[in-house]
Amino acid sequence: MSSQDILKNASTLASYNVLLQVMFRVLTFLLNAFTLRFVSRELIGVVNVRLTLLYSTLVFLSREAFRRACLSGESGTNQSWRQVVNLLWLTLPLGVVWAALLSCVWLWLLEVPDADTVPYYSPAVVLFALAGVQELLAEPLWVLAQAHMFVQLKVVAESLAMIAKCSITVVLVMFAREWGLYIFSAAHLVYTGFLVLCYAVYFIRFLGSKEAAKKNFPLQHVRDLLPCRVDGEPLVDWTLARLTWSFFKQSFLKQILTEGERYVMTFLNVLSFGDQGVYDIVNNLGSMVARFIFLPIEESFYIFFAKVLERGRSVKSQKQEEVAIAAEVLERLLKLVLVIGLIITVFGYAYSHLALDIYGGSLLSSGAGPSLLRCYSCYVLLLAVNGVTECFVFAAMSQKEVDKYNLVMLALSVSFLFLSYMLTWWAGGVGFILANCLNMGLRILHSLLYINRYFQFSQWKPLRGLLPSPLVLLALAVSGVVTAISEAVFCCDSGWLLRLVHIGVGAVCLLGVLGAVLLTETQLIQFVRTQLLPQYRKKRT
Repeated sequence: MSSQDILKNASTLASYNVLLQVMFRVLTFLLNAFTLRFVSRELIGVVNVRLTLLYSTLVFLSREAFRRACLSGESGTNQSWRQVVNLLWLTLPLGVVWAALLSCVWLWLLEVPDADTVPYYSPAVVLFALAGVQELLAEPLWVLAQAHMFVQLKVVAESLAMIAKCSITVVLVMFAREWGLYIFSAAHLVYTGFLVLCYAVYFIRFLGSKEAAKKNFPLQHVRDLLPCRVDGEPLVDWTLARLTWSFFKQSFLKQILTEGERYVMTFLNVLSFGDQGVYDIVNNLGSMVARFIFLPIEESFYIFFAKVLERGRSVKSQKQEEVAIAAEVLERLLKLVLVIGLIITVFGYAYSHLALDIYGGSLLSSGAGPSLLRCYSCYVLLLAVNGVTECFVFAAMSQKEVDKYNLVMLALSVSFLFLSYMLTWWAGGVGFILANCLNMGLRILHSLLYINRYFQFSQWKPLRGLLPSPLVLLALAVSGVVTAISEAVFCCDSGWLLRLVHIGVGAVCLLGVLGAVLLTETQLIQFVRTQLLPQYRKKRT
């Protein structure tokens, strides 16, 4: 597959992933708004922070390293895929071990919530761990689908699973509220069960079909999806196994950085369960754009960079045509996420209070809620840049460089935990976001230095993508001042008419910013139209 075909498929995958994440975040957004009116803040805090942390820790530590290694450029030949599948099945026993260990910690070492306020905590811990293990049953199928760009499969599977989860939650919250944590445990089991079922049904129908033969799919039978030894070959690809081990050591540190605030809240008890619930709702609201735009782009273009670039080799020793494409894509992606991040930061300041008041009423808009969301708007900008720079760095690094970066991640993890603890005592929930900003800034700095060294002796300078046009910066600055004045004058205690005026001011300013982007960032607009909008590309074809 040529680099242009890989770029086309990665762009399609990114577009579908963005649409999928939009749907997920909208459904979760509506689900949280609904449950806020039926269950306590304490229950939401336990589910969204503690139990979700158990699940995410289990699945991340069990599969992330395998995903990174098996989707790298060193896998994927017809001769190696059976070995790759064998390696991926190790996620299941590893998940069982993590489920047992983490359940013991969550049940016996952490503070148990009050049974009257948050009933059925112990069974919920076991059920959330079981849901994580159940999801790992689909891991080999998920990697095969991602590697071969089965973009619609992921959209359909996760859409059906999310709809089923939301339906179960709504029904049980309305008609069986006394079930407490059983409601959310059952919904999560249904979600992971639907994922496994969809992937299993698809591959059972796909393998051996004419479509599989047309695509030269490397596996022919359903039994090829199960662990098996091929005559004359090792059980697993040991090169991939060693790379997996390198990523596995790194996954501990990355998980701490990703979910650091939840670990601090869970293990150090710096916030009550009710405050954790409010923080998590604001955090989810603030991270919507990061999750449904930036994360899918990062995941999809990691596959592109990993397949186009040769891991651990210098620019001069690779095909110059493919390096040129990678450099151009990196520059455009940096410009894209930077512009989006700046827009969110500027407009997030003036519209945080209004958004929280509409979403959750005084429960969220009073107290520290607006300050949390304003700080998170700044953090989104750092998340945007870090996602793109790290997806390139991880695709280009050699195994030795990955191991070396583990030490950097260790230092960042330790500093993050310390900063989170100290800043939270000083500034409450805002301290978590400040600590995240500092650590994200350091991660960006490390990635920028690596990218600069990588292209140092070449003609390509992809870091120019971090320089928006002066007109765009001017439009953003004017919009920030105008919307801040509008909030002070029109929002948010003088009725809906003035609120609509405030919204109208923001809409006019946003149109001005988008107009500046259209006038000055022509190459970026062309990249978005041709690579991130599959409908447009189909028309051109």
